[in-house]
Amino acid sequence: MIPFSPPRMDKKIADAVVEALYSGWITTGPRTKRFEQLLTAYGGHRATLCVSSGSAGLELMLRWFGVRPGDEVIVPAYTYCATANVIMHCGATPVMVDSGDDFNISPESVERAITTRTKVIIPVDIAGFPSDYKALNSLVERPVIRELFQPATQEQKMLGRILVLSDAAHSIGATYHGMHTGSLTDITVYSFHAVKNLTTAEGGAVCLNLPEPFDNESVYRQLNISSLHGQTKDALAKSQVGAWRYDVIEPGYKFNMTDLQAAMGIAELERYDTDMLPRRKEIFDRYSQTLSPYSWAQIPHYETPEKRSSYHVFLLRIRGIEEKQRDRIISRIFARDVAVNVHFVPLPMMTYYKNAGYRMADYPVSYDNYSREITLPVYYSLTDEMVDEVIRAVVEAVEEIIDN
Repeated sequence: MIPFSPPRMDKKIADAVVEALYSGWITTGPRTKRFEQLLTAYGGHRATLCVSSGSAGLELMLRWFGVRPGDEVIVPAYTYCATANVIMHCGATPVMVDSGDDFNISPESVERAITTRTKVIIPVDIAGFPSDYKALNSLVERPVIRELFQPATQEQKMLGRILVLSDAAHSIGATYHGMHTGSLTDITVYSFHAVKNLTTAEGGAVCLNLPEPFDNESVYRQLNISSLHGQTKDALAKSQVGAWRYDVIEPGYKFNMTDLQAAMGIAELERYDTDMLPRRKEIFDRYSQTLSPYSWAQIPHYETPEKRSSYHVFLLRIRGIEEKQRDRIISRIFARDVAVNVHFVPLPMMTYYKNAGYRMADYPVSYDNYSREITLPVYYSLTDEMVDEVIRAVVEAVEEIIDN
């Protein structure tokens, strides 16, 4: 069986973790701080806070911005549940909008959804392909949109407009107009979950890129406190001679990253652009070149003059089929010992959000994309021969179904 997405684990990563274990620092410590510095330099933004997960990073930033009951946060209907769940945790309302042909949030749909209650927009870089940040950043700056904004907290008053909070769980390493994800909008959140391109087993990072008058380093220090139970010092700071005393100034969260996780992240980031991304691009290109001649194959967007994907997952769509046919194709691919997936089941189809009143019929593009989509495996150890086997399984399974 060709698996769908095993994590990359090799001697370089194992040695980094063992070194961290023997260092005596296994919780937040010097490696976490180093990883934050490397991520800031890599993304080109202003400061980075490493956290326990991408979801934790999104929730932390919503709470920092003062999102509360009565507020609205605009999200794509086509995303993983975490994007909307964190809004629910804050007591606010997810306002779902449709996507475009590239799977990403539609700026036109976003504009129609903005009200006086809108506090945040969360675009999601599906499959590692950047959203249209130029359009979204311009939208929130428009005078007529700014006039709708009703700030209720000091942070909201300082920004003076809707916050753009990028869910870049898939897109570390992607670029837009030559700029890395992390520096494309106000705040960006990465995920380093086990199936992501760059993994720390679990983990994430908040990339701060706030405009003046914000001091991003000051915000970073504030978030350090909020992400560790409201303590004024973490374990590293308290380890200094005579520095044991600390205070708790808010009821914060347990969202910190450990040095064991950071050790993995540092090892991976060192070779990310020279090793990981090139191999993933080769796999994308092989799928694209081999499948493109088939009239039923709709190849995903992953490179344009303005955008370059991080090549996270390959979202193949089959033209002219319905959801039930797609599901039968997937079953026949699995019967050929190849694992595939679907990214994602849209939120309005999930029981919780369906029961909350969201209707899939309101998001026709999202449903069309989902109903015909099959996610093909992409990972570092996937050989060319394995890619060819995946392609054979897909072609045979599709043609069995569409010919009947």
